[in-house]
Amino acid sequence: MEDRVIVVTGGGSGIGKATALLCAEKLGARLAILDINEIAARDVADEALSSGAPRALGVRCNVTRENEVEEAFELCKAELGAPDGLFANAGIDIGGLEHELPYETWNQVLSTNLSGVFLACKHALRAMLGAGKGGSIVCTSSPAASVALAAGGTGAYSASKGGVSALVRCLAIDYARHGVRVNAVVPGATETPLMWANVSEDERERMREQINGEVPLGRLADPTEIGQAVVWLLSDASAYVTGSDLVCDGGILAKGSISV
Repeated sequence: MEDRVIVVTGGGSGIGKATALLCAEKLGARLAILDINEIAARDVADEALSSGAPRALGVRCNVTRENEVEEAFELCKAELGAPDGLFANAGIDIGGLEHELPYETWNQVLSTNLSGVFLACKHALRAMLGAGKGGSIVCTSSPAASVALAAGGTGAYSASKGGVSALVRCLAIDYARHGVRVNAVVPGATETPLMWANVSEDERERMREQINGEVPLGRLADPTEIGQAVVWLLSDASAYVTGSDLVCDGGILAKGSISV
């Protein structure tokens, strides 16, 4: 993986940040950190340089706007070279029951979590094919793609992540002949800002204890644990893996919902 170019969307925090720093530390990859928060993206790029990346860019990018995604990939190609890998990770979670959910909110979640993944994959694939080389794409899905979460009010989020997993399967088949592998990582409860997006600050510690009791492994994941799975999918160590969901959820999807 040395000297390869990896693009990470949503790289300014959480799993995206952890993955970018692992790519720098473990792989020595050149990195483009894309995030809607430009300051966060640049800060992570600076950390990546200190962690072993030979080059790192922090770029502001709203993944719901194709012109910004296209410009970010053009900048990446000009400064670092065509990407060898993409971690399409940018996402949001705004909850609400469907009969109360404004269409604007539904559209915001789908535009970010699903259309944003599509746009990142589209322009990564264009760059990879234009350079005449294969690559590896990893997209962030969720257990919510497969089951309804007990807390409820996650219809928009679940629909977006179900779409991501479906898109991954289609892209894996469409681009296998070009040497491009496409997989999804499926993180469970992970200690990130997104985890607490719909939980008030005074409720978080109580909810953390409750979730610890519900996850079979007994704890939330550290973002780095998910990042290690992503790095494996980006690397040649997973050379025969495509079209897959790599579940890293502490046993959530394996667990039945009742005790008898």
